[in-house]
Amino acid sequence: MKRETKILLNKAIDSLILSIDHFNRSWDRGRADAFLILLDHSFEMLLKAAILHRGGKIREKYAKQTIGFDKCVRKAVSEDSIKFLTEEEALVPQDINSIRDSAQHHYIDISEELLYFHAQSGFTVFKEIYKRVWNKNLSDILPKRVLPISTIAPKDFIVMFENEFNEIKELLLPNKRRRTEAFAKLRLLAIIDKSMSGEKLQPNESDLKKIEKNIRAGKNWETIFPAISGIQIVYEGEGPELALRITKKEGVPIQLVPEGTPGATVVAVKRVNELDYYNLSCTQLAEKLNLTIPKTTSIIWYLKIKGNLEYHKEIVFGKTKFNRYSKKALDFIKKELEKTPTEQIWKKFKENKKKVKT
Repeated sequence: MKRETKILLNKAIDSLILSIDHFNRSWDRGRADAFLILLDHSFEMLLKAAILHRGGKIREKYAKQTIGFDKCVRKAVSEDSIKFLTEEEALVPQDINSIRDSAQHHYIDISEELLYFHAQSGFTVFKEIYKRVWNKNLSDILPKRVLPISTIAPKDFIVMFENEFNEIKELLLPNKRRRTEAFAKLRLLAIIDKSMSGEKLQPNESDLKKIEKNIRAGKNWETIFPAISGIQIVYEGEGPELALRITKKEGVPIQLVPEGTPGATVVAVKRVNELDYYNLSCTQLAEKLNLTIPKTTSIIWYLKIKGNLEYHKEIVFGKTKFNRYSKKALDFIKKELEKTPTEQIWKKFKENKKKVKT
């Protein structure tokens, strides 16, 4: 092994052990932030060591500094001669890096369940890269006293995010005066969703207010955070051998984001091809409902279909915009029309026509 590779690998393992040490600390002051910073550093050192070991380069021509975190992930995923990371696995260090950025430069409120989720999934991917590139077991070099993070019983992934979302809704209730705390939790979910959907973005107050508005409007977390809803976690083994892996749900592709895309991560969860999912125009929707286009438009307005990503999306082709609707929208409309007659909706629509945006 080349000397530079060995130094970087040792630094990676040192930072990993320190991150595990911080995760397992008996007191919480600065614990989560220190853990995230050290785990993020361990991944950057590991990726650079692995790239060098496989004959790749970690310096651009004439550059004074080595390549950054995102470039390392991209090389590990896409360069055939050195590839050692799958696109699903790449979601883990990419997500950790995005969260660390906010923890180090601003603030977040991360629950113990979400901290555990990132800790165990991070440790799993680190262990697998080490085995894949060097054909060595990480357990052979960890001090015997190190407990590799598996300290709490894992929760169901969906339940975990539902609990987080419900806690945010509780904090946003009128007269609670806990909006700052809600935003600290909301920022974390927004970062995770943006990271997985292919955007390297730290949400500002305006972004969080838009999400808050959607929450107050009664939208569910899967609609507000579609990239998160497109993945699941798989547990294997138990105790010290516990592995936690992020996998995509059936029919949910993970794709490489083109290099040079402004503000983009390396890989992104895409629930489905948008035109496959939003496969109905307003005209087609009207035909399937056996209604006129104006009356279909009135139903779309009345049921607040637009703006709900489960049912509607504005698709842009060049300078032209098209409103497209999903099969779920059609099913939802049919169900609602059993409760409220079309003529009643049409009457309300005409009464409010001047205020209506269609």
